[in-house]
Order: sequence, then C-alpha cells, then structure tokens
Amino acid sequence: MTNKILFIANWKMFGNLNSVKSIESVINLSKKKNYKNAKIIYCPPYTLLDKFVIKTRKTKLCVGAQNCHQVINTGPYTGAISTTMIKKIGAKYVIIGHSENRSNGETNNQINKKIHSAISNNLIVIFCIGENLFEKKHNRTNNILKKQIYLGLKQIKKIDKIIFAYEPVWSIGTGKILTNKELTKQIIIIKNIIKNLYKKQKTKIIYGGSVNNKNINNLKQINEIDGFLIGGASKSSKKFIDIIKNYYR
Repeated sequence: MTNKILFIANWKMFGNLNSVKSIESVINLSKKKNYKNAKIIYCPPYTLLDKFVIKTRKTKLCVGAQNCHQVINTGPYTGAISTTMIKKIGAKYVIIGHSENRSNGETNNQINKKIHSAISNNLIVIFCIGENLFEKKHNRTNNILKKQIYLGLKQIKKIDKIIFAYEPVWSIGTGKILTNKELTKQIIIIKNIIKNLYKKQKTKIIYGGSVNNKNINNLKQINEIDGFLIGGASKSSKKFIDIIKNYYR
C-alpha cells in the first residue's frame, strides 16, 4: 500500500455523465511535481464507476466504489453490486462501514463479511469507524471504536489491504471538528486498539468529517493522520484541489 497522503473523494449520491469531465483539472494537478506525494482516489456512484475508470486510465488517479454486497460473485440481490463486479470494472478500492450505511441498518457482522469479500477480490478496503453524538456525550467513543474494529475485522489476519477511516458521525456535514490535540489523542487510541490485534503490522489511518480547504491547514499538522476521506467538498473540483494545494502549501 502507498505511503503517500491519501485524498479520497466520496461523491455519495451525486454526479452524472457531465460530472466526469469536472475531474480533468484534478488529473492535471496530479501531474505536477508539487503534488507527487498525493494519492487521489475517487469514489463515485455505481452508475459512474466505469466512466471514472476510463477517465483515469493512464493517470495517477484511482477509483473506488462506495459500498459492496457481502456475496462475492452473483445472486438474487436486487440493487446490489458484488466485489467481483467492482474488481472487473477496474476499480481498486471500496468504502465499507460508512456511517450513513451503518445508520441505515448495516451491522458489524455484515461489514465483516463485506471486508472478507473485498479482500478475496484483492480490493483495498476503506474501513470506516466512528461514534455518533449520543455515544460521544456518554463517553462511549473508545468502546464503540473497539467493538467496530474487533467485529469488523473478525478472522481478518492481515491489514495490508485495509485503510482505517476515522469519521466521527457527529462531525460529518456539520462543520464541527475535534481540536488537533483531541484528534491526535483519538487517533493514537485507535492505533493502540489495532496494535493489540495486529502486533507488528503497519496501520494506515485517515480522517473524515467536515474536511475543507480551511481546516486542512490545521489537520495537516497531525502527523498521525495519513490522509482524508472527503465528502461534500470533493464534489467541486475547485474545492477539492484547494484542499490538496493547502495541504502542501
């Protein structure tokens, strides 16, 4: 897995065929020497996966899916997409365990099966973990994170294909964010939880939650963060580029 700083654009339910053209400026940015250490990954809706794969071919950008089904190949699952389909279309990453899916009923057990499916197809997993506001207020954050990690990674022996994305649910889309001191402490706690499971294996942790071109100046000071999962701000190529530029400024 790359040692570069990750900038992952999660487009969620946004975008159409015309939107594909908008990433040309991001492709051009990736060619510049100043940003050679930036690993840029786009996770568009399923309907645009093939177009993004074609658009980013022979560029430094990569493509990932926003979710997957736990069944590896095919089956009677209307509206679902398997990791085999994602792999064959040319995507290399998949987001699993996003808070929005968890809030819609996705369980730790389902997430675990999805991770197994993704790894079996040699996809890199962006494994989302995080506490909601109620859990934060009742000092349950660390217990929740530990449970999500332990159950989500059940019988997973290696984490070389897993990127951990810490996304405090209460922060997403709210503009609220932990202080650098608080976030640093939380990332270290997460690393220690993972270390108890995977002794000498390297851990890669990114942050997601209201990341924008202004707070990136503070976030980049946190050495424990290996990159960012960016939602709303990534829909605009200008805003996304500003985040990357400000990180390296």
